Amino acid sequence: MAKQTGIIKLKGTIGGISFYKTSDGHLAREKGGVDANRIANDPAFQRTRENGSEFGRAGKGGKILRTAIRLLLQNAKDKRVVSRLTKTLVAVTKTDTTNERGLRTLQDGDLGLLLGFEFNLNGKLGATLFAPYSKAFDRVAGDTTLDVPAFSPTVRIAAPAGTTHFKVVMGAAELDFENESSAFESDETAILPYTAANTAAIALSASITANSTLPVVQVLGIEFYQEVNGQMYSLKNGAYNALSVTIADQV
Repeated sequence: MAKQTGIIKLKGTIGGISFYKTSDGHLAREKGGVDANRIANDPAFQRTRENGSEFGRAGKGGKILRTAIRLLLQNAKDKRVVSRLTKTLVAVTKTDTTNERGLRTLQDGDLGLLLGFEFNLNGKLGATLFAPYSKAFDRVAGDTTLDVPAFSPTVRIAAPAGTTHFKVVMGAAELDFENESSAFESDETAILPYTAANTAAIALSASITANSTLPVVQVLGIEFYQEVNGQMYSLKNGAYNALSVTIADQV
């Protein structure tokens, strides 16, 4: 892989060289690889087909999760969140001890590997919120909760420069990987001043299907704002907002 440095940037294929644009800039690489028909049928590529099947399953699972929490994710993500999430879900798939290689699934793997996953590496929750909090999920009732005792924002939150206000958000997603569907509910605080004075205690809750047998993921996040002439603006378009997985529960 090479980077295009000339004034004129190319796209397409010329003389076996593919020119294309990515988030890392304009790149070029030699066209090549094994014939797709051979990969699909040659016994020598059995392991490749198995890996590809599980990678594809992890990719679909990542999309299901991202779609479910989109309301919160659109305000707190980095440009590599898709690939990072897929990598983690591939690892989840590999923990499935029920199905054969190539047929392993997310629902039969250990979704606990998602705990602590940061959707925005530019604003990690673990490096942003230092207030103690407790979270819980009642599968029978379908209720997820998050409680934060009163705290001083300027002491307990590492906010980016320019912050005048913030908001705490929480969401719960019920994930059906097999049928590629989901359910989602969320809760949030009001937009609170970023000052030294203690906040009131925070109690957030969200409900999904009672007695569900599907995996459930809870996410917690913080969004930052700047007040200008009485109006609240998302600080730097949410570049430093945090969102992380705090519960990954499965039957």
